[in-house]
Amino acid sequence: MKHFSFLLSCICLFFFIISSCQQSPQKQTVENSAHYPKSELEVQHGMALFNQHCASCHNFMGNEIGPNLNGITSKVSKEWLVNFIHNPQAVIDQKDERAVALFQQYKMYMPPFPHIKDKDLDDLLGFIHKFSEAEKKNKSNRTGGLVDPIKKKIYPSDLSLVIEEWLTIPPSSETSPKTRINKIETVKTQGKERLFVDDLRGKLYEIVDNKPLVYMDFQELEEQFIHTPGFGTGLGSVAFHPDFEHNGRLYTTHTEPAKTQPADFAIADSVPVKLQWVLLEWETQSPSATPFSGSKRELLRVDMVTQIHGVQEIAFNPLVQKGDADYGMLYVGVGDGGAALAGHPYLCDDPNRIWGSVLRIQPEKGNSANGNYSIPKDNPFADGNEGLPEIWARGFRNPHRFSWDRSGTKKMLISNIGQHSVEEVNLGEKGGHYGWPHREGTFLFDPEANTELVYPVDETDSTFIPPVLQYDHDEGNAVSGGYVYTSDLIPDLKGKYLFGDIPRGFLFYADATAIEQGKQANIHGLGLEFKGEKTSLAAMNPNQRVDLRFGTNQKGEVFIFTKSNGTIYRITGVKKSTL
Repeated sequence: MKHFSFLLSCICLFFFIISSCQQSPQKQTVENSAHYPKSELEVQHGMALFNQHCASCHNFMGNEIGPNLNGITSKVSKEWLVNFIHNPQAVIDQKDERAVALFQQYKMYMPPFPHIKDKDLDDLLGFIHKFSEAEKKNKSNRTGGLVDPIKKKIYPSDLSLVIEEWLTIPPSSETSPKTRINKIETVKTQGKERLFVDDLRGKLYEIVDNKPLVYMDFQELEEQFIHTPGFGTGLGSVAFHPDFEHNGRLYTTHTEPAKTQPADFAIADSVPVKLQWVLLEWETQSPSATPFSGSKRELLRVDMVTQIHGVQEIAFNPLVQKGDADYGMLYVGVGDGGAALAGHPYLCDDPNRIWGSVLRIQPEKGNSANGNYSIPKDNPFADGNEGLPEIWARGFRNPHRFSWDRSGTKKMLISNIGQHSVEEVNLGEKGGHYGWPHREGTFLFDPEANTELVYPVDETDSTFIPPVLQYDHDEGNAVSGGYVYTSDLIPDLKGKYLFGDIPRGFLFYADATAIEQGKQANIHGLGLEFKGEKTSLAAMNPNQRVDLRFGTNQKGEVFIFTKSNGTIYRITGVKKSTL
């Protein structure tokens, strides 16, 4: 059954490839209705397969992780679909115009799946065919959508980052992406800074003498741990308690199958659940030792409608000291779980629900509903009268990364990955509502309309807090949150917020002093130099999809690394050019 689940998940990648272009070079007129199952039982079986394995990536209204599936069974023949699923590379190698054009666009192969049962595939495609026909009648009539919402472009600055390879984390798979490293985290013990790197496939490494040593292996520690089907699933994040040297406590998030245990934040039985995200506290017997040895306890567990937009970021505020109200408070980023695009936008549009929010909790056992942690008294909804007491801010699609400006402003910067149009960075504010699923950037979003578009908003509308940085999909596809550079090693970078775009690997900066609530700061493009040559992360990455991430150390240096190949780069300097 697990093998079949994997196969069906990969079918989603197939749909990603074949249905992305609205205009194929190989135009077809296909009458397929007679070739797909029509019985209620078959279609229901196909719907169950779709909800379980494909709905997290696709819908029939607009592009999501995968594209809009509406009408795909009428665009190409059933024979073509079956051949492509069984051996996609063979279809590409045969110079099929559609396959070649789409491969050139998306730069990915789907592995062959000759063992998929024809009847299961028939039922799945039968449901897609029937549902897409029905969906034609259910579209919102909203008009005025913006194809290019942000006219202002990001232009290259006169700065190029000079980088060098620092180290490469061992591969955790034989196939790409070979090393899904996701976060760099630091902690200090006995006066020495220690640096850790997590791989989504379950290993947490400590870097010792420039070599990665396994500190924790979740595939051994957690029986129910899963890292498939991808898109952020696995070992999502790690955070060390600011008093780790004395209490030995660290925190992690990871994924487990749906219904592994009853969720603290559950979804009604009428809504399919894809998986669960789990927040754990670990207590080591010896804070200075590697590997980890100690105990664990569960703090909370969250149901997710799909595998996307999970709990991929946890962090403590690094700028506070013992005695401050924020000391030891754990911030937890909870995405919408794909709820808005899966047809359940109410799940992330309710102050009494956890999805689409940044939480703030005290990890000590206390007054939470499950008794495993405490609600800080100064949380905006601490009394529970106006919202979930754990919530610190809400209205996020995917608060993928957040960091604090250590240059003196103490601003909290939250990167929020957009849907199909706008990427944004928000200035964190206690009790703030940032708009999702009603806003994407500074624009209106309508989950009942064409989700590939956004719409104009009345400029006088102050219902939601707008982003302080934003760019549209002319400039990238998914924002990678970063850090303000505070080290003295490179003066030209000091005070600049370094961030970028995940899949395309573009590098940006904004002046931290220009980031103010209610204003749009300018975004500047950064060049790149490696081994004395001008280049780009995309050119350096053979997989084309860069999967850019940023990390920092306690000195305020910034690292860049790629989830696809596991290489971590140090920024060693900048070069200025005359534009």
